[in-house]
Amino acid sequence: MNKPKLEIKLAFIAGLKEIVLKEISQYQNFQVINEKTDLLYLNFVQSLVKIKNLRSVSRAYIVIRDFKYNPLYISNHKSILGNLITLVLNDDRKAFKTFRISCAGDDSPIILSIAEYIQKTYKLTVAEDADMKIHIAKADEIWEIGIQITRRPLSVRNYKLKNMSGAMDSTIAYALNSLCELENANSYLNIFSGSATLLIEAGQCYPNLKQMIGFDNDKQCISLAIQNIKKAGLIKNIQLKEKNIFDKPNLGQFDAITSDLPFGMSISKNENLEDLYRCFVEYCQESLNHNGRLVVYTSEHKILEKIILKSKFQIIRTLELKFMTSVNAYLRPKIFVCRLKQN
Repeated sequence: MNKPKLEIKLAFIAGLKEIVLKEISQYQNFQVINEKTDLLYLNFVQSLVKIKNLRSVSRAYIVIRDFKYNPLYISNHKSILGNLITLVLNDDRKAFKTFRISCAGDDSPIILSIAEYIQKTYKLTVAEDADMKIHIAKADEIWEIGIQITRRPLSVRNYKLKNMSGAMDSTIAYALNSLCELENANSYLNIFSGSATLLIEAGQCYPNLKQMIGFDNDKQCISLAIQNIKKAGLIKNIQLKEKNIFDKPNLGQFDAITSDLPFGMSISKNENLEDLYRCFVEYCQESLNHNGRLVVYTSEHKILEKIILKSKFQIIRTLELKFMTSVNAYLRPKIFVCRLKQN
């Protein structure tokens, strides 16, 4: 029997592929062998540490793919799956105490026999909310067996002690910051700072930033964000202020301004979205340095785009994202990258 070809599968939010490709291009031994809208397959790398540190990726897996790797075949050749389990356990044994197999017909005798093998061989317990996620799935006529290499998704950061409802996904925050040219920036402003995801991602990835300020008009948001910032070890680097955008607070000029703009249920009943966005754009016009970048994320992109086109800003580019929400509905937000028009 031929030895299975090991691969790394990276899953990310649709629309962020170029951000992921740019991040992994930093590593010479990361070789892409297959690309899809929200997936990349890489040649296997022995050290998983660099994979686990990827900030644009939601989840990472060790996988093998072949036409013959159906559940019946695996039940008769359990060591194929066993080798994958061993690789994951060897990297971090203490993290995994439970497992779950995701597969069509996961209550069939075949899958139950595989589960029994895992329990007896690796002393893991079956659980719905499991530490080790195993999948056996068929796509484009090819069977794939894979295991998520970390107990939690890579997008779940250790600094997230507290999260506001509807808080920004950390991989999207990383993407926004990567579009700000922060390598050459000194000052950074985050408007509607929420749980401080954008600020923390910027602080951890760009230690060259000398001034980092965020503001929100919600005291509870600020209180929770401070806890996250402390956990991230950035309490001396990031300033949080309680301010209202309609008051046009004078905080100075900045090389980069970012925002996860409020929309939908996060908008107060007394606020008009178009007025809020217009005030935001007007404020940014006066607060951004001449060669700076404004990078904004929102699902209400038609309203925002209309306002930007009538402003002093030029839209350099947009990224269209697509992902499933917790209520099984698709969200299609956009990222806008803008600069001030050149006179």
